[in-house]
Amino acid sequence: MNCLHSLPRFSVLPFESVLSRNHTNLPLSLGIVNNSHLHRSMAIRAASGSIPSANTSSADKEEEKSETYSHNMTEAMGAVLTYRHELGMNYNFIRPDLIVGSCLQTPEDVDKLRRIGVRTIFCLQQDPDLEYFGVDINAIREYAKTFNDIQHLRAEIRDFDAFDLRMRLPAVVSKLYKAINSIGGVTYIHCTAGLGRAPAVALAYMFWVLGYKLNEANALLQSKRSCFPKLDAIKSATADILTGLSKKPVTLSWEDSNCSTVEISGLDIGWGQRIPLNFDDKEGSWFLKRELPEGLYEYKYIVDGEWTCNKDELVTSPNKDGHVNNFIQVLGDVSSARASLRERLTSEDPDLTKDERLIIKEFLEACPDEDH
Repeated sequence: MNCLHSLPRFSVLPFESVLSRNHTNLPLSLGIVNNSHLHRSMAIRAASGSIPSANTSSADKEEEKSETYSHNMTEAMGAVLTYRHELGMNYNFIRPDLIVGSCLQTPEDVDKLRRIGVRTIFCLQQDPDLEYFGVDINAIREYAKTFNDIQHLRAEIRDFDAFDLRMRLPAVVSKLYKAINSIGGVTYIHCTAGLGRAPAVALAYMFWVLGYKLNEANALLQSKRSCFPKLDAIKSATADILTGLSKKPVTLSWEDSNCSTVEISGLDIGWGQRIPLNFDDKEGSWFLKRELPEGLYEYKYIVDGEWTCNKDELVTSPNKDGHVNNFIQVLGDVSSARASLRERLTSEDPDLTKDERLIIKEFLEACPDEDH
């Protein structure tokens, strides 16, 4: 059985996610960052609109980075979320054998986790996440290797990106499942703040492996740690495993021969990325052909640098700030048994049968191992 793999990954700085739904209010276009890093002080200025003075203390800079990260997390996740990196690692036991928390910051944090019985540290951060807060992941991993009773593993998921979470969950939970089976004990799952990716991975593991209903697992999680996992991504990933990750061709177009560039953001690549459209000389219009898995996708056009919606395509209702996006709903054969299964698994309160959970466990066991 083949494992689902992610789309190509991009290196995205934490502040870029603020582009979602609030494009017209931005003071400047941050653009796309593909496998390249902007200078960190520039990132702070672009996101917060302030320029740290030469006399700003290290503590003040850390606090400013936390404020910027928290602001962007709130904008991207649709809930008020706060992370204070300068206060150190924080975490909560969800079960006696499962902890969800924020990132390790120093090798000494390994000692703290060993003292509470942690056997596996499971890191979901990408390199730009670590670099933003100046975390030396190599030092942490090398220190963990000096002990024979704890292991440090990485399984990257892009921050603030529900689609990447959906695509990556099967492979990530596979790695987690195998690690827990091999070493047992307490597992510490973390992203940067421990408020989005980490709780989502913990929920998927509880749903797929431990026998919880999804809403039951989420109720337990929320009773222990206030967080905002993307439940729809978990539901879609569950359906992907049990129905197959089929894709449908879609075409998006912009009817204007007078502009010089047309791009799309959002869709399946996240709001920190852009895809250029191709110009058809014969038709006098711009177009993008893409294959997408089943689901609902929001997106926006960038025409000569200006964010805008296409009035000839579906548009969302205004959000609380009055902003709207285009959207597209990708559906399979609505009359098939496969469609009925996906509809059940993406409903308000999905559960898995004993046979479905067995299929998922076999899938996780067969998934190829990743690096890290």
